Amino acid sequence: MKRAITMGAAAALLLALATPAYSNSANATALPSPPDKIVIELVTVNGSGCPEGTATVDMAPDNTAFTVTYSDYLAHIGPGSSATDFRKNCQLSLRAHVPGGFTYAIVQADYRGYALLQPGANAVERAGYYFQGMPQTSQRSHRFDGPYDDNWQATDRTEYSELVWAPCGEKRNFNINTELRVNAGTSNPQTQSSFMTMDSTDAGVSTVYHIAWKECPENP
Repeated sequence: MKRAITMGAAAALLLALATPAYSNSANATALPSPPDKIVIELVTVNGSGCPEGTATVDMAPDNTAFTVTYSDYLAHIGPGSSATDFRKNCQLSLRAHVPGGFTYAIVQADYRGYALLQPGANAVERAGYYFQGMPQTSQRSHRFDGPYDDNWQATDRTEYSELVWAPCGEKRNFNINTELRVNAGTSNPQTQSSFMTMDSTDAGVSTVYHIAWKECPENP
């Protein structure tokens, strides 16, 4: 099997941002990012696609985005694969330490990964997110069909009026759920290997979540 999984840091996941903006922030005013440094804490990590120590989160210096980097997120089929290797998932729970009076939402996500798919095989990447105690957004899926042997990338954007805002004045974790799945289709998994990974052949590539900021109303 081609070992693109060992090269670089990762990226591949897709958000669904389909619920209305949080009502307590509906009257807030759009602002540049807060001047103080924002800290993103990785609280819990669970899933076959992100064993302990293989996922990291970093905030951009200008507070406009944060990145998620994986080093062992691979779904594959073919010789040597187990019955469960065709599907991998990861559930991340993040805590953003945001200055008082501000709230945030994810306005765009940029994804990159690598896939090797035999003719007739296909792969699916799926993701969604939600704030603790709020309904999860509907998931979106992106499908890739073989033959394919290259980096892949995608961008998901949300209209400003449809952003899902963190509740003002409350500390709630931000949860990201992702999944990779490889299907044999008409290929022969007894003799042919196919895989999809959240690593890229380019070093230092991560999933990037772009952040929108608002000032909370004085009396939410």
